Amino acid sequence: MTRVVARARLSALALIAPLALFLAVFFVWPLVTMLTTAVTDGVVRTAFPSAAEAAADWNREMPVPAALAQALVADLRGVEDQAAFGDAVRRLNSAVPGYRSLLSRTLSSARSVAPDAPVDLEAIDPRWGEAQYWTAFADAVPRFTDRNLLAAVDLSRNAAGEVVSGAGEASANRVIMVRTFGIAAGVTALCAAIGLPYAMLAATATGWLRMALLLAVLLPLWTSLLVRTAAWFILLQNEGLINWTLMGLWITDSPIALIFNRTGVVIAMTHVLLPFMVLPIYSVIVGIPKNLMQAAGSLGAPPLRAFFHVLLPLSLPGLLSGSLLVFMVALGYYITPALLGGANDQMISSVIAFYAMGTANWGMAAALGIFLLTATMALYAVYSRLSDTPQMTGR
Repeated sequence: MTRVVARARLSALALIAPLALFLAVFFVWPLVTMLTTAVTDGVVRTAFPSAAEAAADWNREMPVPAALAQALVADLRGVEDQAAFGDAVRRLNSAVPGYRSLLSRTLSSARSVAPDAPVDLEAIDPRWGEAQYWTAFADAVPRFTDRNLLAAVDLSRNAAGEVVSGAGEASANRVIMVRTFGIAAGVTALCAAIGLPYAMLAATATGWLRMALLLAVLLPLWTSLLVRTAAWFILLQNEGLINWTLMGLWITDSPIALIFNRTGVVIAMTHVLLPFMVLPIYSVIVGIPKNLMQAAGSLGAPPLRAFFHVLLPLSLPGLLSGSLLVFMVALGYYITPALLGGANDQMISSVIAFYAMGTANWGMAAALGIFLLTATMALYAVYSRLSDTPQMTGR
């Protein structure tokens, strides 16, 4: 009997093994990589191993030891991996602007003298006499750091190691995060305002009319997001169909700015995300007994009062589930704001793409992704809880 049970368990494990492997490779491994990248900062230690060891023992309150300076010279003379050196230069230059030119000049000067000859760094460049450059180097030595996580919310550490707010001109991530949540909330509100009556109409309709209404909702889901965004790019232009219709009906005398601004972004995102609002609401309303509104009317309730006291409370689980679903998806939108929005309409996903592909700062991209992932997972937990709420059926 034990052998039969063991064989059955092995068969079950063999069936789910491909799924487990798929989840591990395409979900777990990327998430673990993102988490480690956000808190890992070993490029300087890799490029300058000797100087990193000397800097680890340096007391910031004391002058820079000569051993640290000579270790840095030795590491510069032994640079062979240009990719690692470039990564270290970018990391240091992001901490203190000017480090790139400083290290480039020092590298050429250190290699121009005899290998055993001492090198006076301050004679090469007076900036080596400034403490900020050595402090930035020492701060970049540890393998693990919270620098990227703090910078993701416009925070940093001062020379004393205290967490302080970033400079005004460098504090942009919090503004963009607030903008992202604001746009997502606005799109969610519009989807709810349009999706609730549409779902009610689809639930009360019958026959071919219900099928046509549901098909109109499902059809956009079968079209590429890029195609739908490109279509709105054409429709919203000054010479597009929408402005042409408005001017043809004498509603406006000149084209309305509907593109490269917040209006175009919200319109396009609302159209794309509307099915995610309609379908959850429809699935709830279709299960509500249709005679409840008639019963409320027979008891003397006007239609509006019956709606607010009977139908709307019963459809709230679907409305809340659809709102959370739309909000979660809207948080990570990239293509639509990039094509239809202006400079002040870009969302946090555009910043993540900039750090990942524009500056190759994978640590910052991963840190911003962690905050976005945390918000999404919290909302998903709420969505799962609402989805498990027992619904009233027609029985």
